[in-house]
Amino acid sequence: MNGQIILDRLIRCGIPCDRALADRLEIYLTLLLEWNQRMDLTNVTDEEEILDRHFADSLIAMTVPDLIPCDGSLIDVGTGAGFPGMALALACPRLRVTLLDSLRKRLDFLQAVCDATGAANVTLVHARAEDGARQKELRERFDVAAARAVAPLPVLAEYLLPYVRTGGIALCWKGPGLAEEIEAGRRAAHLLGGKTGEPIPAAIPGRDWSHSLLPIRKTGATPKAYPRKAGTPARSPLGTRKAEE
Repeated sequence: MNGQIILDRLIRCGIPCDRALADRLEIYLTLLLEWNQRMDLTNVTDEEEILDRHFADSLIAMTVPDLIPCDGSLIDVGTGAGFPGMALALACPRLRVTLLDSLRKRLDFLQAVCDATGAANVTLVHARAEDGARQKELRERFDVAAARAVAPLPVLAEYLLPYVRTGGIALCWKGPGLAEEIEAGRRAAHLLGGKTGEPIPAAIPGRDWSHSLLPIRKTGATPKAYPRKAGTPARSPLGTRKAEE
Protein backbone atom coordinates (compact mmCIF):
# COMPACT_ATOMS: atom_id res chain seq x y z
CA MET A 1 0.00 0.00 0.00
CA ASN A 2 1.48 3.35 -0.98
CA GLY A 3 1.35 6.71 0.76
CA GLN A 4 -1.18 8.19 -1.65
CA ILE A 5 -3.75 5.51 -0.83
CA ILE A 6 -3.21 6.12 2.88
CA LEU A 7 -3.50 9.88 2.40
CA ASP A 8 -6.75 9.60 0.44
CA ARG A 9 -8.31 7.22 2.95
CA LEU A 10 -7.45 9.28 6.02
CA ILE A 11 -8.73 12.46 4.37
CA ARG A 12 -12.00 10.66 3.58
CA CYS A 13 -12.23 9.83 7.29
CA GLY A 14 -11.84 13.53 8.10
CA ILE A 15 -8.43 12.98 9.70
CA PRO A 16 -5.85 15.76 9.21
CA CYS A 17 -3.10 14.30 7.02
CA ASP A 18 -0.45 15.36 4.53
CA ARG A 19 1.80 13.33 2.26
CA ALA A 20 4.69 13.39 4.74
CA LEU A 21 2.53 11.75 7.42
CA ALA A 22 1.10 9.28 4.91
CA ASP A 23 4.62 8.23 3.90
CA ARG A 24 5.60 7.64 7.54
CA LEU A 25 2.46 5.58 8.08
CA GLU A 26 3.33 3.56 4.96
CA ILE A 27 6.68 2.67 6.56
CA TYR A 28 4.89 1.75 9.79
CA LEU A 29 2.39 -0.46 7.96
CA THR A 30 5.14 -2.20 5.99
CA LEU A 31 7.10 -2.96 9.16
CA LEU A 32 3.94 -4.17 10.91
CA LEU A 33 3.32 -6.73 8.16
CA GLU A 34 6.96 -7.83 8.10
CA TRP A 35 7.30 -8.26 11.87
CA ASN A 36 3.88 -9.88 12.14
CA GLN A 37 5.23 -12.85 10.19
CA ARG A 38 7.49 -13.78 13.11
CA MET A 39 5.60 -12.47 16.15
CA ASP A 40 1.99 -11.85 17.16
CA LEU A 41 1.29 -8.16 16.60
CA THR A 42 -2.12 -8.23 14.90
CA ASN A 43 -4.55 -10.85 13.66
CA VAL A 44 -5.60 -8.47 10.86
CA THR A 45 -3.54 -9.07 7.73
CA ASP A 46 -5.52 -7.34 4.97
CA GLU A 47 -3.85 -3.99 4.26
CA GLU A 48 -7.08 -2.05 3.77
CA GLU A 49 -8.51 -3.39 7.00
CA ILE A 50 -5.27 -2.63 8.87
CA LEU A 51 -5.44 0.94 7.56
CA ASP A 52 -9.00 1.37 8.85
CA ARG A 53 -8.99 -0.80 11.98
CA HIS A 54 -5.64 0.31 13.35
CA PHE A 55 -4.45 3.54 11.75
CA ALA A 56 -7.70 5.40 11.06
CA ASP A 57 -9.29 4.17 14.28
CA SER A 58 -6.30 5.46 16.26
CA LEU A 59 -6.13 8.81 14.50
CA ILE A 60 -9.89 9.44 14.60
CA ALA A 61 -9.30 11.07 18.00
CA MET A 62 -7.64 13.97 16.16
CA THR A 63 -11.00 14.89 14.64
CA VAL A 64 -12.42 15.76 18.09
CA PRO A 65 -11.51 19.33 19.17
CA ASP A 66 -9.28 19.63 22.25
CA LEU A 67 -9.04 15.88 22.81
CA ILE A 68 -5.39 15.32 21.85
CA PRO A 69 -3.08 18.15 23.04
CA CYS A 70 -0.50 18.18 20.24
CA ASP A 71 1.96 20.14 22.41
CA GLY A 72 1.30 18.00 25.49
CA SER A 73 2.08 14.51 26.77
CA LEU A 74 0.38 11.16 26.25
CA ILE A 75 1.01 7.66 27.54
CA ASP A 76 -0.39 4.64 25.70
CA VAL A 77 -0.88 1.91 28.30
CA GLY A 78 -0.69 -1.60 26.89
CA THR A 79 0.32 -0.22 23.52
CA GLY A 80 0.79 -3.58 21.77
CA ALA A 81 1.72 -2.82 18.16
CA GLY A 82 1.55 0.91 18.91
CA PHE A 83 -2.12 1.77 18.55
CA PRO A 84 -3.13 4.44 19.25
CA GLY A 85 0.10 5.91 20.65
CA MET A 86 2.62 5.34 17.85
CA ALA A 87 0.19 6.51 15.18
CA LEU A 88 -0.55 9.67 17.18
CA ALA A 89 3.17 10.28 17.73
CA LEU A 90 3.73 10.26 13.96
CA ALA A 91 0.75 12.54 13.37
CA CYS A 92 1.72 15.01 16.13
CA PRO A 93 5.52 15.43 16.22
CA ARG A 94 5.32 17.88 19.16
CA LEU A 95 3.24 15.46 21.26
CA ARG A 96 5.48 13.73 23.81
CA VAL A 97 4.40 10.09 23.67
CA THR A 98 5.27 7.26 26.04
CA LEU A 99 4.49 3.73 24.87
CA LEU A 100 4.18 1.24 27.73
CA ASP A 101 3.90 -2.51 27.30
CA SER A 102 4.65 -5.63 29.33
CA LEU A 103 6.28 -7.49 26.40
CA ARG A 104 9.78 -6.49 25.39
CA LYS A 105 9.45 -7.86 21.84
CA ARG A 106 6.60 -5.44 21.11
CA LEU A 107 8.80 -2.55 22.25
CA ASP A 108 11.60 -3.86 20.00
CA PHE A 109 9.18 -3.60 17.09
CA LEU A 110 8.17 -0.08 18.07
CA GLN A 111 11.81 0.95 18.36
CA ALA A 112 12.27 -0.25 14.78
CA VAL A 113 9.30 1.91 13.73
CA CYS A 114 10.79 4.93 15.50
CA ASP A 115 14.16 4.36 13.83
CA ALA A 116 12.65 3.92 10.36
CA THR A 117 10.31 6.92 10.55
CA GLY A 118 12.62 9.27 12.45
CA ALA A 119 10.15 9.67 15.32
CA ALA A 120 12.04 11.52 18.05
CA ASN A 121 9.07 12.19 20.35
CA VAL A 122 8.60 8.63 21.64
CA THR A 123 9.76 7.01 24.88
CA LEU A 124 9.42 3.25 25.37
CA VAL A 125 8.71 1.76 28.80
CA HIS A 126 8.77 -1.96 29.63
CA ALA A 127 6.32 -2.52 32.49
CA ARG A 128 2.90 -3.82 33.40
CA ALA A 129 0.25 -1.14 33.65
CA GLU A 130 -0.11 -1.46 37.42
CA ASP A 131 3.65 -1.38 38.02
CA GLY A 132 4.37 1.56 35.75
CA ALA A 133 1.84 3.71 37.58
CA ARG A 134 3.87 3.22 40.78
CA GLN A 135 6.93 4.83 39.21
CA LYS A 136 7.42 8.42 40.37
CA GLU A 137 8.40 9.62 36.90
CA LEU A 138 5.17 8.27 35.41
CA ARG A 139 2.51 8.70 38.11
CA GLU A 140 0.11 11.61 37.45
CA ARG A 141 2.48 13.11 34.87
CA PHE A 142 0.49 12.98 31.63
CA ASP A 143 -2.11 15.14 29.93
CA VAL A 144 -3.65 12.02 28.38
CA ALA A 145 -3.46 8.32 29.23
CA ALA A 146 -4.88 6.23 26.40
CA ALA A 147 -5.74 2.60 25.78
CA ARG A 148 -7.32 0.79 22.90
CA ALA A 149 -8.75 -2.75 22.97
CA VAL A 150 -7.10 -3.48 26.32
CA ALA A 151 -9.74 -4.22 28.98
CA PRO A 152 -13.31 -3.52 30.19
CA LEU A 153 -13.95 0.05 31.30
CA PRO A 154 -13.68 -0.44 35.11
CA VAL A 155 -10.29 -2.11 34.60
CA LEU A 156 -9.16 0.57 32.15
CA ALA A 157 -10.00 3.29 34.63
CA GLU A 158 -7.66 1.72 37.19
CA TYR A 159 -4.95 1.21 34.59
CA LEU A 160 -5.11 4.76 33.20
CA LEU A 161 -6.16 7.33 35.77
CA PRO A 162 -3.08 6.93 38.02
CA TYR A 163 -0.96 8.20 35.10
CA VAL A 164 -3.07 11.32 34.47
CA ARG A 165 -2.41 14.72 36.00
CA THR A 166 -5.35 16.52 37.58
CA GLY A 167 -7.18 18.26 34.76
CA GLY A 168 -6.07 15.73 32.17
CA ILE A 169 -8.03 12.81 30.73
CA ALA A 170 -7.98 9.07 30.44
CA LEU A 171 -9.10 8.29 26.88
CA CYS A 172 -10.62 4.88 26.21
CA TRP A 173 -11.25 3.41 22.75
CA LYS A 174 -14.32 1.22 23.16
CA GLY A 175 -16.51 -1.05 21.07
CA PRO A 176 -20.18 -2.04 21.35
CA GLY A 177 -19.68 -3.48 24.84
CA LEU A 178 -19.37 0.00 26.34
CA ALA A 179 -23.07 0.22 27.16
CA GLU A 180 -22.73 -2.77 29.49
CA GLU A 181 -19.60 -1.38 31.16
CA ILE A 182 -20.46 2.29 31.60
CA GLU A 183 -22.10 2.23 35.05
CA ALA A 184 -19.36 0.18 36.68
CA GLY A 185 -16.84 2.35 34.85
CA ARG A 186 -18.35 5.50 36.33
CA ARG A 187 -18.16 4.07 39.84
CA ALA A 188 -14.56 2.98 39.33
CA ALA A 189 -13.58 6.38 37.93
CA HIS A 190 -15.07 8.12 40.97
CA LEU A 191 -12.95 6.00 43.31
CA LEU A 192 -9.84 6.87 41.28
CA GLY A 193 -10.34 10.64 41.15
CA GLY A 194 -12.07 10.81 37.77
CA LYS A 195 -15.40 11.57 36.17
CA THR A 196 -16.57 9.93 32.96
CA GLY A 197 -17.75 12.07 30.09
CA GLU A 198 -20.17 11.19 27.33
CA PRO A 199 -19.13 8.63 24.69
CA ILE A 200 -18.00 10.23 21.43
CA PRO A 201 -18.97 8.30 18.27
CA ALA A 202 -15.89 7.34 16.26
CA ALA A 203 -17.26 5.97 13.02
CA ILE A 204 -15.01 4.95 10.13
CA PRO A 205 -16.69 5.67 6.75
CA GLY A 206 -17.65 2.49 4.95
CA ARG A 207 -17.34 0.32 8.04
CA ASP A 208 -20.20 -0.82 10.25
CA TRP A 209 -18.05 -0.96 13.39
CA SER A 210 -19.63 0.49 16.51
CA HIS A 211 -16.67 2.36 17.97
CA SER A 212 -16.56 5.26 20.40
CA LEU A 213 -14.12 7.28 22.46
CA LEU A 214 -14.83 7.71 26.15
CA PRO A 215 -12.98 10.48 28.00
CA ILE A 216 -12.60 10.31 31.78
CA ARG A 217 -11.66 13.67 33.27
CA LYS A 218 -9.16 13.60 36.14
CA THR A 219 -10.77 15.76 38.82
CA GLY A 220 -8.51 14.95 41.77
CA ALA A 221 -5.51 12.91 42.85
CA THR A 222 -5.76 9.14 42.64
CA PRO A 223 -5.56 7.57 46.13
CA LYS A 224 -2.20 5.92 46.82
CA ALA A 225 -3.88 2.53 47.17
CA TYR A 226 -4.44 2.47 43.39
CA PRO A 227 -3.62 0.81 41.17
CA ARG A 228 -3.75 -2.40 43.14
CA LYS A 229 -1.04 -5.03 42.63
CA ALA A 230 -0.57 -6.50 39.17
CA GLY A 231 -3.45 -8.73 38.11
CA THR A 232 -5.91 -7.57 40.75
CA PRO A 233 -7.77 -4.97 38.62
CA ALA A 234 -8.60 -7.59 36.00
CA ARG A 235 -9.61 -10.23 38.55
CA SER A 236 -11.67 -7.89 40.72
CA PRO A 237 -12.67 -4.76 38.75
CA LEU A 238 -13.52 -1.67 40.75
CA GLY A 239 -17.16 -0.57 40.64
CA THR A 240 -18.48 -4.12 40.28
CA ARG A 241 -20.05 -6.57 42.70
CA LYS A 242 -17.01 -8.81 42.29
CA ALA A 243 -14.79 -6.10 43.80
CA GLU A 244 -17.12 -5.79 46.77
CA GLU A 245 -17.10 -9.50 47.61
